[in-house]
Amino acid sequence: MSGDWATSALGWWHDAGVDTIVAEAPRNWLKPASAAPTATASDLPDAAVQSGLPDDLAAFRLWLAESPDLPLAAPTARRFAPEGDPTADLMIMVSMPGRAGLVDGDEGALLDRMLKAIGYARDSVYLAPLSPIRTPTGRLNADDLKMLGPIARHHVALVKPKALLLFGDACAQALVGAPVSGARGRWHEVETPAGPIRAIATIRPEDMDRTPGLKKLAWEDLQMLMEGLKA
Repeated sequence: MSGDWATSALGWWHDAGVDTIVAEAPRNWLKPASAAPTATASDLPDAAVQSGLPDDLAAFRLWLAESPDLPLAAPTARRFAPEGDPTADLMIMVSMPGRAGLVDGDEGALLDRMLKAIGYARDSVYLAPLSPIRTPTGRLNADDLKMLGPIARHHVALVKPKALLLFGDACAQALVGAPVSGARGRWHEVETPAGPIRAIATIRPEDMDRTPGLKKLAWEDLQMLMEGLKA
């Protein structure tokens, strides 16, 4: 992304006033959020999956890095570890790594600017992928989400953040049971083995980078997040 980070903490959304939204695939981001039910632990096969997962964060991170039982695991598959502070009050989840890093390139620069706008740096939050392995297509299908959702809930339970920010449809679908278009704009409770964790779903940096007008919607979500973190 171009632009001087020192100009303004809110510089990332300077062009958020664009009112024509064009993307590769049509999506009605402005449709009012429906009251889609938040998925609960009883709705998902968490217990069977989580029973075999380490109950210590350090051991769990090692499992993510090495276990052949991780969904999408293959001998040559590159894995990307979570980044940042595991004791942070804010945990951020993205669907999968970029090609060279957890959130890299223009999307990584945009994420850093978004965090700066709400008073954070990347190393002051806990940033984790729903899948530590990137798929060849850059997408996760329904079967992938069914396997990864319980593992992500276990991860969130070990971190116990004050709030969880979910980027993109895959994370939102896996953890709150709805795509971003139906989930953003309000708080959700993600059921975990450690109890419910409050979460907000918002638009991926990739989508905002491609369609700057979406930044206005993401900024609304970030404002809600900031208020929740202050409470």
